Amino acid sequence: MTEDQNINLLFAVGALVLVASALFSRKIGFGEIMRNILAWVAIFALFIVGFSYQQEILAVWNRVSGEVTGTNEQLVVGDTVRIRQSADGHFWVDAKVNALPVRFLIDSGATTTAMTLETAKRAGIDISDSPFPVVLTTANGSVSAQRGTIQSLRIGPVSTRDLAVVVAEEFGESNVIGMNFLSNLHSWRVEGGVMVLEPAL
Repeated sequence: MTEDQNINLLFAVGALVLVASALFSRKIGFGEIMRNILAWVAIFALFIVGFSYQQEILAVWNRVSGEVTGTNEQLVVGDTVRIRQSADGHFWVDAKVNALPVRFLIDSGATTTAMTLETAKRAGIDISDSPFPVVLTTANGSVSAQRGTIQSLRIGPVSTRDLAVVVAEEFGESNVIGMNFLSNLHSWRVEGGVMVLEPAL
């Protein structure tokens, strides 16, 4: 569990204690107190689960809302994947990393695919324990990252195996698909605001 998650957990426990204290200070029956406590426990449990799996929940929400509104930004057409450019000017895609749903930004300017440390650990990425990290130059300065290997990365019918990846906590919440994935495809191109990915033959 990360430091931020520990802080959030402590906050939730503290809030639960305050709620319990307030309930016991009132002159109500023990049964009602227990029902109220259990209700607050359930609320905080949902909060913690939602915070821990926010990426997966966001990916499911984007898919469902896209299907309902007819504005799905990621469509499978035959053997190809067509990704509509988002309002921010980027191409975002919902992928599966070793069966874990992960939201990625596709960046043809990035040499290597990159993942946050927390997401990489949840996906079971094989991260190198080498004492010599890779130093990357980003828009926010230099970042020390570890090398790793994605056993399986899949975007609809487009997939690759044993893909090199760099992993760092400093990446924040950004996961990026780079040229080492795109170069494994049969082709990729942008047509009128839509990125088209064609799997290797």
